Amino acid sequence: AVVSTQSTGGPGLDYFITTSIDKQIKKERKRLPRWLQTPIPKGKNYSKLKDDLRSLNLSTVCEEARCPNIGECWGGGDTNTATATIMLMGDECTRGCRFCSVKTSKNPGPLDPLEPYNTAKAVSSWGVHYIVLTSVDRDDILDGGASHLAECVKELKIQVPDLLVEVLSPDFRGDLDAVENLASSGLDVFAHNLETVNRLQAFVRDPRANYKQSMDVLIRAKESSPGVLTKTSLMLGLGETDDEIVETMEDLRKNSVDVVTFGQYMQPTKRHLKVKEYVTPEKFKHWEQLGNDMGFAYVASGPLVRSSYKAGEYYIKNIIDKQRGVADVND
Repeated sequence: AVVSTQSTGGPGLDYFITTSIDKQIKKERKRLPRWLQTPIPKGKNYSKLKDDLRSLNLSTVCEEARCPNIGECWGGGDTNTATATIMLMGDECTRGCRFCSVKTSKNPGPLDPLEPYNTAKAVSSWGVHYIVLTSVDRDDILDGGASHLAECVKELKIQVPDLLVEVLSPDFRGDLDAVENLASSGLDVFAHNLETVNRLQAFVRDPRANYKQSMDVLIRAKESSPGVLTKTSLMLGLGETDDEIVETMEDLRKNSVDVVTFGQYMQPTKRHLKVKEYVTPEKFKHWEQLGNDMGFAYVASGPLVRSSYKAGEYYIKNIIDKQRGVADVND
């Protein structure tokens, strides 16, 4: 006899399985502490940035990754200085990291040959002094898109010569020639994120990414362009220990990484990794102080800090304070 797996006139088995999982995930999710609650994005700067990006067919990681700071950064906050992180090479990534909500695809669309010009055109109209460029991973392209990113940097420097440019770079599958090509393009800050401590890499990131490969990317960037600042970011709250964070910081200093940022991991959807711990503001302050004591050129550490969070204001404030001999740049 053949037994049907679906009853007539009612929901199928998938309904009950999905509903059960959803209920369990919802039950296990931690309540958001008050220091992580942010206002709904609004304001003239926010609207202008959004309209400009749409009209030029550009994406931002701010939207794709569901960043909690989008209202403050795009709106400009009290200073009215807008900051956006433009995401290049499309909005579909060839990788599937378990913390990231950017769309994934094995075969994203072709690169837009007008993207370098359109990016520079948009940025030049905003009147900003610092811009962050990032991108999806494009493992489907021979050099991972390094040449395309380099062209974007060069076009920005042509149209806005005084602009400070930070690139949050992929790892290019460990292709260090591609890293050198981008690091030598005229950018001011080469950023590549470790994301988490060594032990948690396989659990958090796509299998094609790993701790040593990311560290090698940062090393080659500094070797190929010694005057460029190198930068990385760690998410906290994924189950890492204090000793593992210290070990990671020591590795970064050994390899001459200049800047490190720490922020709270936020689960973007119920299908992504759950938050293991909400780290307190006091603990973030501890990591900031330790980083300064260890000799990093700059440390940004706080629950809502992201790799590119209000990058221009942080960078400029740091430089001014150092020129004035202020030890603690964030007080």
